[in-house]
Amino acid sequence: MSEETPAPKPKDPMKGFRGVMSGMLILEGITVALALPVVNKLGGGIGTATGWTVLAVALLHVVLCGFVKRPWTVPVLLALQVVLIALVFWLPAIAVLGVIFLAVWLWLLWLRKDVARRMAAGTLASQQQPQA
Repeated sequence: MSEETPAPKPKDPMKGFRGVMSGMLILEGITVALALPVVNKLGGGIGTATGWTVLAVALLHVVLCGFVKRPWTVPVLLALQVVLIALVFWLPAIAVLGVIFLAVWLWLLWLRKDVARRMAAGTLASQQQPQA
């Protein structure tokens, strides 16, 4: 009675990438929220438009991590970076966060494109047959 075990499903590298995106969105949301004391001290207070904008952007980052499977996630997160960078006119310290995180997101998106290219070519390690 030899039962054949079904072959394991191939790993989905994009599923792992979605986890990285969610983690990065949480980290960025926390970092932006930690900038609220700076807004309070240098930006006129949390009750100003700058304070509300920073708070909204921080909350949107956390909420957006639940939607990383959606195709519109990447344009929305890039728009959030643009919003942070646009705050340069009111509070340059927040704009610096936007520039740093924009660079990180562009790098992550480049990695995603590279994994997709390698996946299509069949050259990922998880796509290789084990040597017997």
